[in-house]
Amino acid sequence: MSDDDEASITARPNGPLLVKGSVPLVRKTAVHSEHGEPLTWITSAPVTDAANYALCRCGASAKRPFCDGTHAKVGFDGTETAAAADTAAGTYDGRSKTLGGTGITVRDDRSICVHAGFCGTRVSNVWKEMAGTDESTVRLAVINAVEKCPSGALTYRFDGVEGDTEPDYPTQIGIVDNGPLWVTGGIPVTTADGRDLEVRARVTLCRCGASGNKPLCDGSHKEAGFTEP
Repeated sequence: MSDDDEASITARPNGPLLVKGSVPLVRKTAVHSEHGEPLTWITSAPVTDAANYALCRCGASAKRPFCDGTHAKVGFDGTETAAAADTAAGTYDGRSKTLGGTGITVRDDRSICVHAGFCGTRVSNVWKEMAGTDESTVRLAVINAVEKCPSGALTYRFDGVEGDTEPDYPTQIGIVDNGPLWVTGGIPVTTADGRDLEVRARVTLCRCGASGNKPLCDGSHKEAGFTEP
Protein backbone atom coordinates (compact mmCIF):
# COMPACT_ATOMS: atom_id res chain seq x y z
CA MET A 1 0.00 0.00 0.00
CA SER A 2 1.41 3.39 -0.99
CA ASP A 3 1.34 6.46 1.22
CA ASP A 4 -1.39 7.90 -1.02
CA ASP A 5 -3.61 4.88 -0.26
CA GLU A 6 -3.33 5.21 3.52
CA ALA A 7 -6.10 7.00 5.37
CA SER A 8 -5.06 10.43 6.63
CA ILE A 9 -6.45 13.87 7.49
CA THR A 10 -4.37 17.01 7.03
CA ALA A 11 -5.44 20.56 7.82
CA ARG A 12 -4.61 23.28 5.30
CA PRO A 13 -3.45 26.70 6.61
CA ASN A 14 -6.65 28.64 7.35
CA GLY A 15 -8.41 26.18 5.08
CA PRO A 16 -10.12 22.81 4.89
CA LEU A 17 -9.31 19.34 6.11
CA LEU A 18 -7.87 17.23 3.30
CA VAL A 19 -8.91 13.60 3.56
CA LYS A 20 -7.00 10.93 1.66
CA GLY A 21 -7.24 7.17 1.42
CA SER A 22 -10.85 6.50 0.37
CA VAL A 23 -12.19 7.10 3.89
CA PRO A 24 -15.98 6.52 4.02
CA LEU A 25 -17.85 9.71 4.88
CA VAL A 26 -21.18 9.06 6.60
CA ARG A 27 -23.74 11.01 8.56
CA LYS A 28 -24.16 10.28 12.27
CA THR A 29 -27.55 11.19 13.72
CA ALA A 30 -28.46 10.90 17.39
CA VAL A 31 -31.78 9.27 18.26
CA HIS A 32 -33.48 11.00 21.20
CA SER A 33 -36.02 9.87 23.76
CA GLU A 34 -39.32 11.60 24.36
CA HIS A 35 -37.44 13.59 27.00
CA GLY A 36 -34.81 14.80 24.55
CA GLU A 37 -32.14 12.42 25.84
CA PRO A 38 -29.77 10.93 23.25
CA LEU A 39 -30.12 7.15 23.17
CA THR A 40 -28.00 5.89 20.30
CA TRP A 41 -26.53 6.79 16.91
CA ILE A 42 -27.86 6.07 13.43
CA THR A 43 -25.29 5.83 10.64
CA SER A 44 -26.25 6.76 7.09
CA ALA A 45 -25.03 5.27 3.84
CA PRO A 46 -21.76 6.82 2.61
CA VAL A 47 -22.12 10.45 1.53
CA THR A 48 -19.24 10.14 -0.94
CA ASP A 49 -17.10 7.39 -2.40
CA ALA A 50 -14.31 9.74 -3.50
CA ALA A 51 -10.75 8.67 -2.76
CA ASN A 52 -9.83 12.19 -1.67
CA TYR A 53 -11.99 15.12 -0.57
CA ALA A 54 -11.83 18.43 1.32
CA LEU A 55 -14.05 19.10 4.34
CA CYS A 56 -15.02 22.60 5.47
CA ARG A 57 -13.74 23.72 8.85
CA CYS A 58 -14.61 27.44 8.67
CA GLY A 59 -18.33 26.70 9.05
CA ALA A 60 -19.34 28.97 6.18
CA SER A 61 -19.23 26.77 3.08
CA ALA A 62 -22.47 26.62 1.12
CA LYS A 63 -21.67 22.99 0.35
CA ARG A 64 -21.12 21.77 3.89
CA PRO A 65 -19.65 19.40 4.86
CA PHE A 66 -17.45 19.97 1.80
CA CYS A 67 -15.22 22.98 1.27
CA ASP A 68 -16.17 25.46 -1.47
CA GLY A 69 -13.40 27.99 -0.89
CA THR A 70 -15.45 30.30 1.33
CA HIS A 71 -12.73 30.27 4.01
CA ALA A 72 -10.67 32.62 1.85
CA LYS A 73 -13.57 35.04 1.37
CA VAL A 74 -14.47 35.25 5.07
CA GLY A 75 -10.87 35.45 6.28
CA PHE A 76 -11.10 32.29 8.34
CA ASP A 77 -8.45 32.03 11.05
CA GLY A 78 -7.74 28.34 11.36
CA THR A 79 -4.79 28.70 13.73
CA GLU A 80 -4.43 25.40 15.55
CA THR A 81 -3.77 25.33 19.27
CA ALA A 82 -4.26 21.63 20.04
CA ALA A 83 -1.02 20.21 21.43
CA ALA A 84 1.00 17.71 19.41
CA ALA A 85 1.26 14.05 20.38
CA ASP A 86 4.86 14.41 21.54
CA THR A 87 3.83 16.62 24.49
CA ALA A 88 2.01 15.71 27.71
CA ALA A 89 -0.78 18.14 26.87
CA GLY A 90 -1.16 16.40 23.54
CA THR A 91 -2.06 13.02 24.99
CA TYR A 92 -5.21 11.75 26.60
CA ASP A 93 -3.16 10.22 29.40
CA GLY A 94 -1.64 13.62 30.11
CA ARG A 95 -4.93 15.53 30.17
CA SER A 96 -7.50 13.15 31.61
CA LYS A 97 -8.64 12.81 35.20
CA THR A 98 -9.56 9.51 36.84
CA LEU A 99 -13.15 9.26 38.03
CA GLY A 100 -12.72 5.86 39.69
CA GLY A 101 -15.04 2.88 39.48
CA THR A 102 -15.39 -0.70 40.67
CA GLY A 103 -14.44 -3.35 38.13
CA ILE A 104 -13.63 -0.57 35.70
CA THR A 105 -11.68 2.67 35.79
CA VAL A 106 -13.28 5.62 34.03
CA ARG A 107 -11.30 8.67 32.94
CA ASP A 108 -12.49 12.05 31.69
CA ASP A 109 -10.94 14.82 29.58
CA ARG A 110 -13.20 17.88 29.65
CA SER A 111 -11.07 19.77 27.13
CA ILE A 112 -12.31 17.65 24.23
CA CYS A 113 -15.95 17.20 25.29
CA VAL A 114 -18.37 17.99 22.43
CA HIS A 115 -21.51 17.90 24.62
CA ALA A 116 -23.15 15.07 22.70
CA GLY A 117 -25.10 14.28 25.88
CA PHE A 118 -24.84 10.48 26.00
CA CYS A 119 -23.17 10.64 29.42
CA GLY A 120 -26.36 11.57 31.24
CA THR A 121 -30.14 11.48 31.41
CA ARG A 122 -32.70 13.52 33.33
CA VAL A 123 -32.26 10.97 36.16
CA SER A 124 -28.51 10.50 36.45
CA ASN A 125 -25.14 10.76 34.73
CA VAL A 126 -21.80 8.96 34.55
CA TRP A 127 -20.25 11.02 37.35
CA LYS A 128 -23.08 10.27 39.78
CA GLU A 129 -23.11 6.58 38.85
CA MET A 130 -19.43 5.97 39.54
CA ALA A 131 -20.07 5.22 43.22
CA GLY A 132 -22.52 2.47 42.25
CA THR A 133 -20.38 0.57 39.75
CA ASP A 134 -19.97 -2.30 42.21
CA GLU A 135 -23.42 -3.24 40.88
CA SER A 136 -23.05 -4.79 37.40
CA THR A 137 -26.16 -3.14 35.93
CA VAL A 138 -24.83 0.28 36.87
CA ARG A 139 -21.40 -0.64 35.53
CA LEU A 140 -22.98 -1.70 32.24
CA ALA A 141 -24.90 1.58 31.99
CA VAL A 142 -21.65 3.51 32.47
CA ILE A 143 -19.88 1.41 29.83
CA ASN A 144 -22.71 1.96 27.33
CA ALA A 145 -22.65 5.71 27.91
CA VAL A 146 -18.88 5.94 27.56
CA GLU A 147 -18.84 3.93 24.34
CA LYS A 148 -21.29 6.37 22.70
CA CYS A 149 -19.09 9.40 23.52
CA PRO A 150 -17.88 10.52 20.06
CA SER A 151 -14.80 12.45 21.18
CA GLY A 152 -13.43 9.86 23.57
CA ALA A 153 -13.53 12.45 26.36
CA LEU A 154 -14.75 9.57 28.50
CA THR A 155 -12.98 6.21 28.44
CA TYR A 156 -12.95 3.07 30.57
CA ARG A 157 -10.68 0.14 31.20
CA PHE A 158 -11.40 -3.11 33.00
CA ASP A 159 -9.51 -3.95 36.16
CA GLY A 160 -6.53 -6.16 35.39
CA VAL A 161 -6.60 -5.28 31.66
CA GLU A 162 -3.94 -3.03 30.22
CA GLY A 163 -5.18 -0.09 28.17
CA ASP A 164 -8.61 1.39 27.57
CA THR A 165 -11.30 -0.81 26.06
CA GLU A 166 -12.67 0.68 22.84
CA PRO A 167 -15.48 -0.59 20.59
CA ASP A 168 -14.42 -1.90 17.19
CA TYR A 169 -14.99 1.41 15.44
CA PRO A 170 -14.79 1.38 11.62
CA THR A 171 -12.31 3.56 9.76
CA GLN A 172 -14.59 6.41 8.76
CA ILE A 173 -15.55 10.03 9.26
CA GLY A 174 -19.00 10.80 10.62
CA ILE A 175 -20.77 14.11 10.03
CA VAL A 176 -22.57 14.80 13.30
CA ASP A 177 -25.73 16.83 12.62
CA ASN A 178 -24.94 20.49 13.37
CA GLY A 179 -21.82 19.30 15.15
CA PRO A 180 -18.25 18.11 14.63
CA LEU A 181 -16.61 15.55 12.40
CA TRP A 182 -16.41 12.26 14.26
CA VAL A 183 -13.27 10.44 13.16
CA THR A 184 -12.93 6.77 14.08
CA GLY A 185 -10.58 3.92 13.39
CA GLY A 186 -7.29 5.55 14.31
CA ILE A 187 -6.94 7.86 11.30
CA PRO A 188 -3.86 10.09 11.75
CA VAL A 189 -4.51 13.84 11.86
CA THR A 190 -1.82 16.38 10.99
CA THR A 191 -2.08 20.11 11.62
CA ALA A 192 -1.36 22.75 8.99
CA ASP A 193 2.07 23.38 10.48
CA GLY A 194 3.02 19.72 10.30
CA ARG A 195 2.36 18.59 13.89
CA ASP A 196 0.89 15.13 14.39
CA LEU A 197 -1.98 14.78 16.85
CA GLU A 198 -2.30 11.74 19.07
CA VAL A 199 -3.79 8.87 17.09
CA ARG A 200 -6.86 7.56 18.91
CA ALA A 201 -9.73 5.19 18.18
CA ARG A 202 -12.09 8.18 18.17
CA VAL A 203 -11.61 11.92 17.94
CA THR A 204 -13.80 14.85 16.95
CA LEU A 205 -12.67 17.69 14.69
CA CYS A 206 -14.13 21.20 14.52
CA ARG A 207 -16.14 22.18 11.45
CA CYS A 208 -17.92 25.28 12.79
CA GLY A 209 -14.78 27.44 12.91
CA ALA A 210 -15.34 28.48 16.52
CA SER A 211 -13.35 25.94 18.53
CA GLY A 212 -10.64 27.27 20.80
CA ASN A 213 -8.80 23.96 20.48
CA LYS A 214 -8.51 23.61 16.69
CA PRO A 215 -8.43 21.33 14.85
CA LEU A 216 -10.17 19.46 17.68
CA CYS A 217 -13.76 20.24 18.62
CA ASP A 218 -14.33 21.72 22.08
CA GLY A 219 -18.12 21.97 21.93
CA SER A 220 -18.18 25.60 20.75
CA HIS A 221 -20.58 24.80 17.88
CA LYS A 222 -23.53 24.82 20.27
CA GLU A 223 -22.73 28.24 21.72
CA ALA A 224 -22.00 29.53 18.22
CA GLY A 225 -25.37 28.25 16.98
CA PHE A 226 -23.77 26.28 14.16
CA THR A 227 -26.21 24.72 11.70
CA GLU A 228 -25.88 23.35 8.21
CA PRO A 229 -28.01 23.20 5.05
